[in-house]
Amino acid sequence: MSGRNILLICGTLNQTKAMLQIGAQLAEHHCYYTPFYCDGHLLRASQRGQLDFTVLAGPLRERTVRYLRDAAVPIDERGEGREYDIVVICTDLIVPNNVEGKRLVLVQEGLTEPEGVLYWMVKHLGIPRVFANTAAFGLSDLYEVFCVASEGARELFRAKGVRDEKMIVTGIPNFDNAQAYLDNDFPYRDFVLVCTSNARETFKRDNRMRFLRNALAIARGREVIFKLHPAERHDRAVREIRALAPSALILSDGNTEHMIANCSAVVAQYSTVAFTAAALGKEVHSYIDPELLRKILPIQNGGTSARHIAAVVRGCLESSPAHVQRARVPLEPRAASTARPLAADIRLMSR
Repeated sequence: MSGRNILLICGTLNQTKAMLQIGAQLAEHHCYYTPFYCDGHLLRASQRGQLDFTVLAGPLRERTVRYLRDAAVPIDERGEGREYDIVVICTDLIVPNNVEGKRLVLVQEGLTEPEGVLYWMVKHLGIPRVFANTAAFGLSDLYEVFCVASEGARELFRAKGVRDEKMIVTGIPNFDNAQAYLDNDFPYRDFVLVCTSNARETFKRDNRMRFLRNALAIARGREVIFKLHPAERHDRAVREIRALAPSALILSDGNTEHMIANCSAVVAQYSTVAFTAAALGKEVHSYIDPELLRKILPIQNGGTSARHIAAVVRGCLESSPAHVQRARVPLEPRAASTARPLAADIRLMSR
């Protein structure tokens, strides 16, 4: 089979790294990448600077573009440069007009948010999925295959109404080999890592001062390092932290996974940092129910998830849409296994 055109639509830096790993496993094909994009009202809003807190515009999009350019991969902005045989996407909350109707492979990014009122409005009243944020991940049914992190994640999406026959457990890049993060040069050890969020920037409720007080109480005098979310207002976040912890180290960038690997405890809200922390057996405090976190933790398959997702993409390319399930390449037994038993102390944090 001659090389086919594959478009990989990126998003956050985490999603972009995952797409690059998947594309690297498809070297026999012609892989092109694009930052995430949209159409219609959302496009106009992003052009007016109203969506600078999202991957559609502003600093987050610029970071993705810079990362792609540094990686020296072929970029096809908005996927407009050629016809594509298949498209790999990292979210279906928004599906761009020019790929809707094409063959799509959806890859789970990480954690999904709680199912609030907007989620139920999406399911029962048909409002756009994007309003429910990641709680509505997977509900479009526009894809042929949905690659998920673990059997527990598959059960979670099944309960939301995602068709079971479309899902396959592959693991997900960046969260499938937590042990690798132990080899790092981050200079601090045995501290409490507090990861803030961009909840307020995305119009969610966030009692930040209460969260910070709870985090300091959890630390119980231990050294605390604060890692700011890249999409939040850093000036405001720093001011709030300084009011309660004037001497604490505050970081706005750096490798968060390496920080997690070196810490003794992680305090977060709804964040995929809890995945890495739990997989490494850390003390974890978050808004995620401990049993749910244990259930949906991505399988630890030694960093082979991108290879397994690439095998799914090949299976689609080699099959007609009606026969994708039959043509999938089976995973190695190791990749299909569940995550290793956790030694992590996972606790539900007070809100």
